[in-house]
Amino acid sequence: MEVVDIRPVLAPAISLVCAGLVFLQGSNAFWRRFWSLSAALVKLVVVLSMLPGSLQGIVYVYDFVEFTPGIGLAFRADALGMFFAAVSSTLWLLTTIYAIGYMKGAEHRVRFFGFFALCVSTTVGIAFAENLLTLFLFYEMLTICTYPLVIHDETPEALRAGRKYLIYTLTGGAFVLVASVIVFDASGTLSLGQPGILTQEMGMGTLTVIFLMLTVGFGVKAAIMPLQGWLPTAMVAPTPVSALLHAVAVVKAGVFGILRTIYNVFGVDLLAELGFTMPLAWLASFTIITASVIALFQDNFKRRLAYSTISQLSYIVLAASILTPFAATAAIAHIANQAFPKITMFFAAGAIAKKTGKKNIRELAGIGYKMPWTMGAFTVASLSFIGVPLTAGFITKWYMSLGALDAGEWWFVVVTAVSSILNAAYWLPIVYIAFFKAPPGTVMHVEEASPTLLVPILVCAVYVILLGATVEVPGMPFSLAEAAVNFVFGM
Repeated sequence: MEVVDIRPVLAPAISLVCAGLVFLQGSNAFWRRFWSLSAALVKLVVVLSMLPGSLQGIVYVYDFVEFTPGIGLAFRADALGMFFAAVSSTLWLLTTIYAIGYMKGAEHRVRFFGFFALCVSTTVGIAFAENLLTLFLFYEMLTICTYPLVIHDETPEALRAGRKYLIYTLTGGAFVLVASVIVFDASGTLSLGQPGILTQEMGMGTLTVIFLMLTVGFGVKAAIMPLQGWLPTAMVAPTPVSALLHAVAVVKAGVFGILRTIYNVFGVDLLAELGFTMPLAWLASFTIITASVIALFQDNFKRRLAYSTISQLSYIVLAASILTPFAATAAIAHIANQAFPKITMFFAAGAIAKKTGKKNIRELAGIGYKMPWTMGAFTVASLSFIGVPLTAGFITKWYMSLGALDAGEWWFVVVTAVSSILNAAYWLPIVYIAFFKAPPGTVMHVEEASPTLLVPILVCAVYVILLGATVEVPGMPFSLAEAAVNFVFGM
């Protein structure tokens, strides 16, 4: 049931207003923090206020403006969009708290927090986009708003990373725009409010072009190989930005676009007939394994995290490409199951760098004794990515394996198993070095991070456990993922 409601517009608008207030009053530290935290909290309340209705099958819609018949800005909070928005809004609040502590004393804080708010505004706009045009506009605004954060330090390395980021992501956006024009020409609509708007009668050539262009366009931010080159380079940004890129906004916008392409532009029935998703599934499998192997050889903490992100994002792409209900559940749930452990890791890496100045894994000997809560949270996140039961990552791998077996594609179960082994190979050595290896030379005089850094780390680690242990509890995020799957498959 669809209900006209202003809240799908209000949610992104809150962050937009926050950004304006930060730019106007942000030179005063009190007001900068007040507006940032207040907006994050209010946005989360607005999004969560729609959760009970979403679980009951209500879809909140609002047509903002129509440019020409069938083309305009419109918003729709369905189950899939609500899942993405709920994850983003929750993490924005936690990341804002973390960023206040991390950026203390840093330069350009007004610019940082202003564009930080704009990024989350555009992310929620993507989540609630009713049509491809609205999705494209917010997708491109996200690129533009993130650029000042990537180049925040304004070093030559940061400026090079920013240029590379723009080249990749703006090119991807151009592919999405052209594909959207072709979709409208072929179908007469850009709506994402139904499980598929294209038909086989439109011709194999047209459908192939649309699928390739949307996959490439969204695949840039989803970091599917060989489109991932911008992501490791962007690690030059401050840690809160890296967390934003990897867990909250940019990369999730890419995989969310791929989910919309598969489930709402084409639909599972049409794609099953066309067979387009099997090559995509194998490309995602290649990305999962290759990025994991590369991660093994990264000594820089954030670069290892970056290649892990590339691998983990392709779990979503692979699961969505399998086209079974179990796999679709895994694809949607992994939006959260990747976000919370990954942001825990980035927060931990940032806290360690802030307290000790150490950015390489080989330098972390004994850090677990000095920062036990930080490294304890990191260990929980590591176990999740390995797929240990009662953690978020296990849920993804379990449901994706069931979906692969349902489709008769047992090779993808092997991919999942190999990936788990590789995850253990590059996460557990960090845990070992931190807790079981004595520091060289003099004893480190290090204490735990400040509360503004440590509390978000611990809260995210708790979420990692809750997402794995409460999967059968009604009303939990998993229920929202199941509601989205039921709509896609007409169940």
